[in-house]
Order: sequence, then C-alpha cells, then structure tokens
Amino acid sequence: MKVMILGADSTIAQETAKQFALAGAELFLVARFENRLEAVAADLKVRGAKQVKTFKLDLTDLDRHQELFDEAIRELDGLEYLLIAYGTLGDQIASQKNVAETLKELNTNLVSVISLLTIAANYFEQERHGCIAAISSAAGDRGRQSNYVYGTAKGAISIFMQGLRNRLYRSGVAVVTIKPGRVDTPMTAAFKKTATFASPQTVGIGIYKAMIARRGVVYLPWFWRYIMLLIRNIPEPIFKRMSM
Repeated sequence: MKVMILGADSTIAQETAKQFALAGAELFLVARFENRLEAVAADLKVRGAKQVKTFKLDLTDLDRHQELFDEAIRELDGLEYLLIAYGTLGDQIASQKNVAETLKELNTNLVSVISLLTIAANYFEQERHGCIAAISSAAGDRGRQSNYVYGTAKGAISIFMQGLRNRLYRSGVAVVTIKPGRVDTPMTAAFKKTATFASPQTVGIGIYKAMIARRGVVYLPWFWRYIMLLIRNIPEPIFKRMSM
C-alpha cells in the first residue's frame, strides 16, 4: 500500500498511520513542523511501515500543492491512498468580530483542502484506482451558533467530496468522507469532556477500516450519525431558539 497522509502529525492522523504501518504500508507524511514529523516517522518505522518518507510543508501554501503530489508519487512510485487530516478549530467569537479571522479559518479548513482534493481527483481518475479520504466533521451537518465558521468549512468539504464521489465512481476511485464527532485531542483540550468524546485511537482505527473498505460517508464513532440525524431534523423555527 502506498499512502500519503497530509497533516500527519495530528493526533488522529498518527493513530490512522499506525494501522497502515502495522499492515506494512509505504508512507509519505506531510506536516508543518519537521521535528514532530520526524518523530512520527521514526515511530511508524518501528511499527512495521515498509518505508516512511517525509515532506515539510504548510498546507495552506497552495502554490506548492502540485509539487507535493509530484514528490509523493515519485518517492512512492505511485499512490494508492490519500488521507487529508489537518485543520484548525478556530475561535468562533474572534471570527464573528473579524472578517480576516473568518477568511483565515476558511482558507485553512476549506480552500486549501479543495485544492488538494482537486489535484488528487485528477491523478486518481487517470489511474482509475485508489482511495481519497478527508476528515470533515459532524459539525458540518448543521450550522450552529457555537461553531458555524468551522461548521461551514466542514459542511462545504462534505458536499465537495460528495460531488467527487459521484464523479469518480465510474473510474473505480473511492472517496471517503470522515465525520468525527467530539474527539479527545489537543484541539479540544479546552472543552469539558463528556461521554460523547471518543479517543483518537478509536477514530484512527475507524478511519483506517473505512479507507480499506472504501466506504462513502463514515461517522466516528458510529452513534454520531444518529445524533446528527436528530439535530438536522429539528424544525428551523425551534432550532434557531436553541443554544447549540
């Protein structure tokens, strides 16, 4: 298996990468911070990865996205699996007060991801095989006052991937939309933990299984599918009065 993971130093990405390493995959890891990237790579080699290559890049640098793919394909002699696993959970209040902050969040969580998905889709469509997966979020299923800037980006990613899934089906390319609920990671460190929070390991294993099985849309853990089904079906006149 030839696998590229973008945002490879994130907690969830690391847990997913461990599963690929145990399966003896060849990995191409991309992240912003070289020291963290090298530490992740060393760990994955010990866990059984056939080879691990790294590439330091701020993924909001759109001008280098094609270079990134070209390098990964050259180093791995092809590409079979792609996981996009980076993002930021910005300050909703700051975004409400400052247009620049909103655009920064959308650029990271939406625009840069769409750029990468477009390049990936063109490559895999030509190859007529492979799997593209990206972490969206259950938060993108309905706009809520507590995180609608983040939710907007994730909801748009889900719709974009739905279109890709429809486009690439006849080419034999799987497009997997991952929708985690609350996960106990550094991104949610400030949140009070409840029974609905999942471990990164649980989500990472779920992502790996979804990619191998070529699933379409996957909520992790599974019960978030039903939580969001309920939230989506609350009538708007009632929903707008709720504090969510």
